[in-house]
Amino acid sequence: MDIVVITALIASLFLVIGMAEPLAGRLRLPYSVILALLGIAIGLSASFFLRTELTDALNPVAEAILNLPIRANVFLYVFLPTLLFQVTLGMDLRRMLDDWVPILVLAVVAVAMATLAIGYALYWASPLPLMACLLIGSIVSTTDPSAVVGIFRSIAAPRRLARIVEGESLLNDAAAIALFGLFMGFVMAGVPDPDIGTALARFPRLILGGAAVGWLAARLAVGAMAPMRRHPLAQISVSVALPYLAYIGAEQLVGASGVIAVVAAGMTLNLMGPGRLEPAAWTGLREVWDLLAHWAGALIFLLAALLIPRLLGQVRPTDLALIAVATAAALAARAAILFGLLPLLSAVRLSPPVERPYRTAILWGGLRGAVTLALALAVTESVLVPDTVKRLTGIVATGFTLFTLLAQGTTLRWVTGRLGLDRLSPIDAALSNQVVAVALQQVREDVAAATESYELPRETVRAEAKRFAERLDIAVAEAEASAEILARDRVTLGLIALAGAERDMILDRFRERVISPRLADAILADADRLIEAARNGGRTGYMRAARSDPFAGRGIRLAWALRNRLRYSRPLARLTADRFEILLAQRLILRDLHGFIDRRIRRIHGRRVADVLHELLDRRQEAVAQWLDGLHLQYPGYADQLERRFIRRTALRLEEREYDTMRADGLIGAELHLTLLQGVAMRRALTERPIGLDIAVRKPDLVRQVPLFAGMEAAALARLQRALVTRRVRAGEVIMRRDDPASSVFFIASGAVELRVAGQTWRLGRGEMFGQIAMLQQKPRRAEAQAIAPCTLLVLSEARFRRLLARNARVRDAVRASAEARGLDPDEILGAADPAA
Repeated sequence: MDIVVITALIASLFLVIGMAEPLAGRLRLPYSVILALLGIAIGLSASFFLRTELTDALNPVAEAILNLPIRANVFLYVFLPTLLFQVTLGMDLRRMLDDWVPILVLAVVAVAMATLAIGYALYWASPLPLMACLLIGSIVSTTDPSAVVGIFRSIAAPRRLARIVEGESLLNDAAAIALFGLFMGFVMAGVPDPDIGTALARFPRLILGGAAVGWLAARLAVGAMAPMRRHPLAQISVSVALPYLAYIGAEQLVGASGVIAVVAAGMTLNLMGPGRLEPAAWTGLREVWDLLAHWAGALIFLLAALLIPRLLGQVRPTDLALIAVATAAALAARAAILFGLLPLLSAVRLSPPVERPYRTAILWGGLRGAVTLALALAVTESVLVPDTVKRLTGIVATGFTLFTLLAQGTTLRWVTGRLGLDRLSPIDAALSNQVVAVALQQVREDVAAATESYELPRETVRAEAKRFAERLDIAVAEAEASAEILARDRVTLGLIALAGAERDMILDRFRERVISPRLADAILADADRLIEAARNGGRTGYMRAARSDPFAGRGIRLAWALRNRLRYSRPLARLTADRFEILLAQRLILRDLHGFIDRRIRRIHGRRVADVLHELLDRRQEAVAQWLDGLHLQYPGYADQLERRFIRRTALRLEEREYDTMRADGLIGAELHLTLLQGVAMRRALTERPIGLDIAVRKPDLVRQVPLFAGMEAAALARLQRALVTRRVRAGEVIMRRDDPASSVFFIASGAVELRVAGQTWRLGRGEMFGQIAMLQQKPRRAEAQAIAPCTLLVLSEARFRRLLARNARVRDAVRASAEARGLDPDEILGAADPAA
């Protein structure tokens, strides 16, 4: 075929893609439905002009359309990796990890149930062998969530629900395509009814092998991209090569699933990329992949839709019955998941509760799209697949896809309307009236100031002001007449707005380079948790999420286990350093949020709600300050270096902004501006170097560093080291309680401890001791000690401490000082310690 014709045809397809999106918005239909309709229309038009006798002028164009030299391998090796890779890059994987149980269960179980239900239904209703029917089932079990997710976002559905749908669809596609490869191999080998156990035994290799190849490929790609900080286009080029090499490597070299490899590579890059690449480079990379995936998905729809008239050209009445059987089985399987398994997961608290209207929308929104058509084309073009299987696969998959697009896709928005998902709740409706009234009052003030500076004619200003005042009066009247919002609901709405503002501030600090790119995702995830906790649990849920221990979680527990059992402390040091930096960023952001409450929330919800939010924010600030104080006591040198780096980052941001201002004012030229920014980039790279945090604690080092033990003889030090017992405690853990028997003394090897007794509070740091007063008095403890940071304590028994006290003057002086600080008689305390007294 002439290259000129092919080029012109492809350019025309891109023109159609450009027209489809605004057309979909105007008709309020899913984008995929419009693409499918346009592709079918183009294919039918080409067939008509090729067969009609009215004119032969368009025959070359019609032949080019119907005979495009694009085969199924192009869909599988070019378009499919692009789509899957972009989806993984665009997902918030860290937030999805919180819901990995419902996502994984829904994805795997949904694919298995749909494949089996459709496969066995077709097996009973058609002459095809079981493997061919299961192959068709795996093809049509994939779902395209774009339509239902788009509607959920437009009606402000819970973010967590949209994330679960997106994550389930991604893993759904990966699992379905892996099953497709498994069944396709049996069909091409001519094995109609293989042993199911043998078939499933190959599945772990497909999954695990693909995941390993994708992970390794992404690690190598990130390692190659990291040194290219000054060459963002080179980094994007490496990212473009990554999914295709992972796909081909898994398929051709390992014999594993290329789709799983692409998904694993995308997830790995998603998790590692923001911390290894510059923010601007990462944003540019994401934008390029968004565009590539947009083109790939649209081209799959158009090119596959062009072939739909040919695939359905020989449809028989029995084929329509098979399409109906596959449709009914698919809907039944998905309904069983949504109305059977999902409520069960919610009941055992493995999944958020999903109301019935949302489940119905998800059921009806399970459209089939590009992936289904691409897999069907792969079967129809394989020379190793029997003709009967190819014909029925193409017809059933294409017919089922058309049903979901034309029947479900065109009515999905109507269904959501009938379910009441497009209407505001009573609280939101009442709040909207108040928001409009407050906004219009602010607009009136701003317009008055603007018109005064414009020096417009008084008559014009007065006439427009009168019209605006009428609208403002109507808005105020509607706000006063609307249903009263309970104070509790106002607090909830204020907390949601406050958490949203916190998220926006985090993004601003990230763009300004104040927050490290590697940690920005973790801080944003915390803000998202606050939003969802406030939305679902109100004030109680917000504070529960805000009080979460920054030093808790599976990662920290695993790091402690590695240190305690294997003496490998690097993961613990890194996690501790990360949390230190996160707490510093949170302290900065929480301080600025008070201004947001006064500027915005107070105007809408009133002073009482604003005061409650200020109080809750103060509690969070106190908790963050407590954590930071504990870390300062534990690692004073590291804290100083971290704060110095924070100051340097702020200074570099201001310096860069000043250069940009000078360039915009024409004070410096483009070349000088570029040179100055390169200097800033070099200095910023130095600030991004990790600061080493040494958390190792060794008893000999501790004993030598503690002032109380200074001057002791070597033999005495050795005996003391053997007598000390190491104890590690988590932040927030109570070390000793009131009325506990006093039988030991504690020395702080690392960390910080808060001591509370008789209404007074002391904070103790590295090298200090506690617990000695009650032990020497031989009375139950009156003090309570709690760790305010992860601590390593050295514990000395009563008998050994008394011997140490008798031999060491420094220890006696320390006991005397601690007794005086508590208002006790030191001579009485030390006299009780002396057996001869």
